[in-house]
Amino acid sequence: MRIFMNRKMQNLESERAGIWNQSNLEAGIKYNYQLTINSHQLIINQQQPAINNQQSTISIYFKLCALVIFVLLSFTAYSQKVLSNILYDSTFLQGMKYRLVGPYRGGRVTAVTGVANEIMTYYFGGTGGGVWKTTDGGISWKNISDNYFACAPIGAVEVAPSDNNVVYVGTGSAAIRGNVTIGCGMYKSTDAGNSWKPIGLDKAGQIGRIAIHPQNPDLVYAAALGNPFAKNKERGVFRSKDGGKSWEKVLFLNDSTGCVDLVIDVKNPRVLYAGMWRAERKSWNMIDGGHTGGLYKSTDGGDTWKKLGGGFPDSGLLGRIGVAVSPVNPNRVWAIIETAEETKGGVYRSDDAGETWQRVNREHKLRQRAWYYNNIYADTKNENAVYVCNVDFFKSIDGGVSFYEIDTPHGDNHALWINPNFPEYMIQGNDGGANVSFNGGRTWSSIYNQPTAEMYRVTVDNQFPYRIYGAQQDNTTISVPSRNNGGLTPYQHWYAVAGGESGHIAVDPRNPKIVYSGNYIGLIDRIDLEKGHERNVVAYPQMHDGVAPKDIKYRFQWNAPIRLSPHNPDVLYHCSQYVHKSIDAGQTWQVISPDLTTNNQKYQNLPGEPIQHDHTGVELFTTIFAFEESPIEKDVLWVGSDDGLVHISMNGGKNWQNITPPFMPKDATVNMIEVSNHAKGRAFLAVHKYRENNFQPYIFLTEDYGKTWKQLTDGKNGIPENHFVRVVREDKDKKGLLYAGTEYGMYISFNEGKTWQSFQLNLPITPITDLAVHQKDLVVATQGRSFWILDDLSPLHQFSESLKQAKVQLFKPRTAYKAQFSERRGANFPEPAPNGAILYFYLTKGYESNVRIEILDKNEQMVKVFATKADREKKEQNISAVAGMNRLVWNLKGTAPDIIEGSFFSLADVGGINLPTGKYQVRLTAGEIVQKQELEVLKNPNWTVTDEDLQAQYTLAKEIKSKLSECHQAIRRLRDVRYQLTDVSKRAIKAGFSKEIETQANEIIKKLNALEEELIQTRSESGQDPVNYPPKLDDQIAYLYSVVNYQDAKPTQGCYERLEDLTKELAVHLDQLKVLLSTGLKSFNELLSKEGVNQVIAPRR
Repeated sequence: MRIFMNRKMQNLESERAGIWNQSNLEAGIKYNYQLTINSHQLIINQQQPAINNQQSTISIYFKLCALVIFVLLSFTAYSQKVLSNILYDSTFLQGMKYRLVGPYRGGRVTAVTGVANEIMTYYFGGTGGGVWKTTDGGISWKNISDNYFACAPIGAVEVAPSDNNVVYVGTGSAAIRGNVTIGCGMYKSTDAGNSWKPIGLDKAGQIGRIAIHPQNPDLVYAAALGNPFAKNKERGVFRSKDGGKSWEKVLFLNDSTGCVDLVIDVKNPRVLYAGMWRAERKSWNMIDGGHTGGLYKSTDGGDTWKKLGGGFPDSGLLGRIGVAVSPVNPNRVWAIIETAEETKGGVYRSDDAGETWQRVNREHKLRQRAWYYNNIYADTKNENAVYVCNVDFFKSIDGGVSFYEIDTPHGDNHALWINPNFPEYMIQGNDGGANVSFNGGRTWSSIYNQPTAEMYRVTVDNQFPYRIYGAQQDNTTISVPSRNNGGLTPYQHWYAVAGGESGHIAVDPRNPKIVYSGNYIGLIDRIDLEKGHERNVVAYPQMHDGVAPKDIKYRFQWNAPIRLSPHNPDVLYHCSQYVHKSIDAGQTWQVISPDLTTNNQKYQNLPGEPIQHDHTGVELFTTIFAFEESPIEKDVLWVGSDDGLVHISMNGGKNWQNITPPFMPKDATVNMIEVSNHAKGRAFLAVHKYRENNFQPYIFLTEDYGKTWKQLTDGKNGIPENHFVRVVREDKDKKGLLYAGTEYGMYISFNEGKTWQSFQLNLPITPITDLAVHQKDLVVATQGRSFWILDDLSPLHQFSESLKQAKVQLFKPRTAYKAQFSERRGANFPEPAPNGAILYFYLTKGYESNVRIEILDKNEQMVKVFATKADREKKEQNISAVAGMNRLVWNLKGTAPDIIEGSFFSLADVGGINLPTGKYQVRLTAGEIVQKQELEVLKNPNWTVTDEDLQAQYTLAKEIKSKLSECHQAIRRLRDVRYQLTDVSKRAIKAGFSKEIETQANEIIKKLNALEEELIQTRSESGQDPVNYPPKLDDQIAYLYSVVNYQDAKPTQGCYERLEDLTKELAVHLDQLKVLLSTGLKSFNELLSKEGVNQVIAPRR
């Protein structure tokens, strides 16, 4: 439902970044000039809809008022229903956060643009990653659509030529490959991408191109391909004359043919060209072309259109069309088309503005897999130069007759923008990201600065720290660390693990260097990373490309499951329509099941019709898509197919039983099976059918091996009806705690799926493709934003009904590990993992102002204090707290040495002392409430050092810390006395007292200065001054402290010897100071007393 108003909403609690407060956001309510309540919408735009001038203003007013009242009542009722699903409001979750772990390796991009007179500013749209902007020519990129867009796939981005601040975005990529995600309409920014508003066309599906009038930023055209999964009327060319406030459909052929390309003549903006194409996706097929497409032209700004012929294909089966008009000579127009007739497909050129055409190039390299590419672009200064994007990137300088290749950082090229003033300045988009060139493509900016990878699945290993594995769309498989030890670049920690872009990955739990990885056409590679040996061990190496599935012996899907048995890692499974089993690392295979699909041959013809076939394995249907062996019952095998069947074997594949839920949608894809580790016979299914235009969420649960099932989603119990589900996981530590990944984000259930609520937190809107619950972390794979981790799920394990009534709650922390992990931050680096212990505590309102967290060791000695009202003199660390869930990361260090502020050390780090392993107590005080929890700290399991070694390290570091503190306390006392001496001397002389006061004061000051010079280097004033001036005693002690404190090992004998020497040296100087502050100061104070002047007081420390 939709209601238009002529002014902004008033009295909103918060308009920060266009979003309501966190609790409302997490309840599923979002304000960004659009309030989305599950599948219902209350959209508040800042304009009136078009109104017939003959209507009565009063009549309209009352109708609008009535509509407002109706909608608001409906909105209130529905929002109350939504909120009733929520067991824990968002304040209980707010302290938790997801962490991006990469890879920073670009994902698919089909939309790019730039700013003509800001030569370093460019935009790109990821097919699952939102809109990104660079202002430094592609050196770095920043996402600018998060928190504004309701979906992640971007099909078009365009900046108004007459106003750099006006940017239009169309969602939904028009390169509709098998994992295409549907769009959610148009967005507009009037501040160069700092903020956005939705501007309609939310049912137009894939919007692949936008054309803006060169002088009028409010006159904009959108090319809507339409819903890629079904027929719909919201397709064709749309026009807005008021900047997107209202739209009119100006070119429409039928409900299955949309507009795939659209260009405007910049010299005569009343002239437009549109490429019309029939395209539709099914799970088993790609419908490419029809009799109703073609190239169209308008000469009156879109009011009327004419289909172009004159030598250009205008009848028969017409495929995807790309079109370009030269800004130098608008009579010169190029188009590229695929047709069923070989003699008609290729690049065409017109030199009379589309009246007549000639085919100038027929090469297949320009139009192979035309449904995926077929984009053509005119040079902005040379009417003979034209570019074509395909697998490779091509340029012609002879009017399209011949083309040569330009190298790009990645293949599968889709989009290009050329600066109208400087044609060598360009941005290009491909399946590996977006790249900028300032020399016509001779060199390009990096694609390794965009965390927009599309990951199909996620696998983890058992290392410490564990590594994450996945296959990236049109790239390699990749393994990234969950946390790393630093280094020169983040890339040095990545590596490929054989296989290819689409496969599952299985890692040997005994040896993570042994990895099995899949790829299309059923390839399965075994790699030994340590020995550098890789081989293909597929059961039956048969080429699939270009072969009908019915003629393939084993129908291995593009994304065929690969698993190692959790009970015997020597057992390897791989699935086609059958379950294959190997016990010798793939050397031999045994088929252990019948065909566990419907084997419906109507789905087994060669995919791609009616023009081009396209069989890479994506559309291979009637296959096993999900497979698991029970983690707690050997030989209990669960299988789900992509055509809606579920089977189980209780005896390792000897017998199979069809256990398909009776309410399973016909031909639905069982995308994931989650077999519980909490109870035998318990399993969950994540099922989707979106490629048949069914976006309902489907999660099923059985607790009796599939004899009975119940559906945990109905579109009304928390997961909205259009948020189809790709994955569901049960927490490994708490039965009934479920995590669901959907097309539009994350959801959580605390009650076994009876109700769900948002678990999006800070995760950007992007399709969630897979989840892994591992070592109390939640690992997230996305289709467009790489991998993320939510560190530490342990607070969720402790949620209970009593928590809702608690005023204060300190959660028991999970085991923490002493480890030397990197905390490096910077451009293109993943966010560092929390290093140490994560402490969660919940506060109700009123308790957040005075919070104190104390860490006590095994002897109940306080080693660290955090407080909202910290006492800096006691080395307490200041923190802030809020009502709701709070997260505090303690780095397992105690207090630092007592150092004089502003001190400089040459090679020393004098931070907090490294505490030993063992058991600690965390004590929270909030107001009158005190709570305690035990915390266990273990060492990195990879270390060979013992706990006794670490205790010895701590003991020695503590002693060195004490000596360093003594040294600087002595310097403080010295400086305090010197200040008093100087002050007393000046005042005494000014008041006319004896000059003997000045003389004795100066003698003592001289001795103090000499002593200070031994204790500290006084000439150092900046960070690298110590390399110029020799280190003094404090620097030597600090260096030893740093050596011992940061090595996490038993101190060497040399460290003990060095401390002994430094202790002796310090004792000498402390004795000197003691004498000065006693004997020397005593005689001086006697003189002051005699003269009637206040004495100098030596501080105790």
